[in-house]
Amino acid sequence: MRLTTRTNLAMRTLMFCAINEGRVVRKAEVAAACNASENHLAQVIHGLAQKGFLRTVRGRCGGLALGRPAEKIVVGDVFRTFESNLPFTECFSKKENKCPLTPSCRLKCALNDALAAFYGTLDKLSLRDMVQENTELEDLLKVA
Repeated sequence: MRLTTRTNLAMRTLMFCAINEGRVVRKAEVAAACNASENHLAQVIHGLAQKGFLRTVRGRCGGLALGRPAEKIVVGDVFRTFESNLPFTECFSKKENKCPLTPSCRLKCALNDALAAFYGTLDKLSLRDMVQENTELEDLLKVA
């Protein structure tokens, strides 16, 4: 299993904002700290803002900040926002499934259970859990 770049950037962006809580940060700051292109990051920020994970501020002093407290941002919800539109495997897609084994395959059930366990683990974690008392991360992401 491999996460999409968007999910990875989404979590990096949220952690950056959480470390710099109480401050509106600029997209360029996030991009520099997270080793991301500003164009790609803009798409991720848009998706995070649409779901209320971030709030964006327009204008000369604009930027982005957490849209809700870090303890209210569930990691599993962030992952679902960016990963759920992509079927894990062909047989998970009703439209694109051409696998002849689907009617009798037990692997799909096992994969479904594994995904449920994966998201179940992430649903127990908040953004606050990712950043609280994480001094190494703070040293990397804190804006002076």
